Amino acid sequence: MADRTAPLQAQDKLAFLLSLVPFLMEHERISVQDAADHFGVKPQQVREAVELIAVSGIPGETGQYQHGDLFDLAWDDFEENDQIVLTNLVAIDDAPRFSGREAAALIAGLQYLSALPENADRSAIATLMAKLARGASALPSQFAVEGSESDDTLALIRDSVASGVQVEFDYINSRGEHERRRVDPLRIESMDADWYLRGWCHLREAVRTFRIDRIGNPTVTSEPITTHASDVHLPDTLFEGSADDLVVTIDVAPSAAPLLADYLTDGTGSTLVDGRDRTALRVSHYHGLKRLVGGLPGMVTVVEPADARRAVADWAAAGAARYDEQIAGAD
Repeated sequence: MADRTAPLQAQDKLAFLLSLVPFLMEHERISVQDAADHFGVKPQQVREAVELIAVSGIPGETGQYQHGDLFDLAWDDFEENDQIVLTNLVAIDDAPRFSGREAAALIAGLQYLSALPENADRSAIATLMAKLARGASALPSQFAVEGSESDDTLALIRDSVASGVQVEFDYINSRGEHERRRVDPLRIESMDADWYLRGWCHLREAVRTFRIDRIGNPTVTSEPITTHASDVHLPDTLFEGSADDLVVTIDVAPSAAPLLADYLTDGTGSTLVDGRDRTALRVSHYHGLKRLVGGLPGMVTVVEPADARRAVADWAAAGAARYDEQIAGAD
């Protein structure tokens, strides 16, 4: 194991200095020893770095270093008490910062990650969220990321994947049919806000993809899996076509077309119609089509067949009617 307190090389010194300044900014007062322990270096290396920082800065408009153009620290505290307190910062406050909304968006993503079973109670994520909040140009908006009802199911499925045992659950497929499945769990993947289980289904005797939020009453069995990931082909795409798929023609905004790549029929090109790409995609059921269109509001138009257009139109009308009912009730 390498000695962490060995003398730093030139490139390591630069990296150390670049890390030391924001670290000292986060800690208004910190001892040389505590800083040395944090970075895994000798206290003398910290003292030398602080002394170098104190003679660093940016010259003013005249090209000469004037008062305020250099970093500064409380020298008496540093020399007598071995405490580091920066009293003047140079250029740091002029560096680009995240806006309050940008920081809030990043923090929301980190909150979501911290809620996942494998990231629970990770102090590193909490520390990063605190740094983002402190470093933003404005106070990030206050918010909370609510856990979904499928979090417990996701945690249980992850345990079954890790332990290599079969799992049983009730499943509602895209046609609304309820079936009890026994599956050899092979992989868990996500797309947008949805999580999926890839596994060998003993009922279908084939690889199948299951949406976690459609799984009910999951049970981890004591039976080891009989089919492993190395035994079957797991494609990179979550969705694969079958002979029972329905083919639907759509017009999609070019910017949104990549989001539907997994659903496009093999070898199907697109034609530009009124500024949109007209192409064909495959769905197992029109219920899935409604969800795809709803996830890309204003970007997808169903062209044909008529049954597909009617299914999406009826679904949208039902949603609008419920909204009107709520408004009427509030009035």
